[in-house]
Amino acid sequence: MKTNFLFTWIALLFCGFTSGQPPGKLVHGWEVSKERYDTALIRALKTEIGKDTYKQINSIIVIRNGKLLIEEYFNGAERNQRHNPRSVGKTFASAALGIAIKEGHIKNEYQQLGEFYNLREFQNYSGRKASVMLKHLLTMSSAFDANDSDPRSIGNEENMYPQSNWVKWALDLPMATDREPGEKFTYFTGGVVVLGDIIHKSVPGGLESYAHEKLFKPLGIVNYRWQRTPQNVANTAGGIQLIPLDFAKFGQLYLSRGKWNGQQILPEKWVDSSLARHYQANNDNGYGYLWWNKNYTVRNKAYNTSYCSGNGGNKIFVFKDLATVIVVTASAYNQRYAHPQVDEMMIKYILPSIL
Repeated sequence: MKTNFLFTWIALLFCGFTSGQPPGKLVHGWEVSKERYDTALIRALKTEIGKDTYKQINSIIVIRNGKLLIEEYFNGAERNQRHNPRSVGKTFASAALGIAIKEGHIKNEYQQLGEFYNLREFQNYSGRKASVMLKHLLTMSSAFDANDSDPRSIGNEENMYPQSNWVKWALDLPMATDREPGEKFTYFTGGVVVLGDIIHKSVPGGLESYAHEKLFKPLGIVNYRWQRTPQNVANTAGGIQLIPLDFAKFGQLYLSRGKWNGQQILPEKWVDSSLARHYQANNDNGYGYLWWNKNYTVRNKAYNTSYCSGNGGNKIFVFKDLATVIVVTASAYNQRYAHPQVDEMMIKYILPSIL
């Protein structure tokens, strides 16, 4: 008996349960997992975050097999504190569009801008602009003369925010001369604002009310806040604020192919299309319906993930093959190290701790 007790104590010490919570307990709608993980690696990561090796990290959440495995907060962040994830919020527009199509408020993602706007009322009208599909806005392939990665681009998002009407600003832009709609990935935040405006005009009650009833309410998400455009429309450029455990619910919804507690919130086909790699983006990243896609290599094995990403190092990772959702919230806004440090944390600590 003494030997068995000692073995159990050592096992729990090095491969323990989620920090501070007994297995089986419900935490904000999540059952705490009984699975084990390498707590020594997580302790080491916490030490590095405490030493500021990894800067301005606010939380790490790991959901494994639908249960809460790891929950850690840093730098004064707390469980019920909302966090601004910047462009992670874009992906909520993709979810809202999928629901709107399922319910028939919008026909499909192949509808064109010319079906929603009289584009002759905007500057730089062309048939190419009228032919831009919702799918092109979802996949950042609309071919507007806009590139958020280039500060010199007239369509860079920083030129949008001072405007009194963001949708008009985006639709006034000329089309690029070096590519056709659907031909190439080029990150364009203004296009997602247009997408949000289309959803807002197409669904009953507007985007914010519709998303509440059809997305947040079924997921049990109540502690959230939208930013809004100058026209008082929910801002799909990014910045919707949730608590980290609720960001994890959003990731789990996609891991479960659109189902939550037995309810099919998103169509399975929409989830599959969203997470698929439609375009090669930058470096090794692919891009779907406002979802990124990449591989992490750990111990000489590649693990594919679809993920939402936002300025500051904010991420929601969905690992289909590992039945795992990982949320990292951070506030290293506009810092070059923001995204690389999350990649390093994933490869050196977080993924190895659960493999």
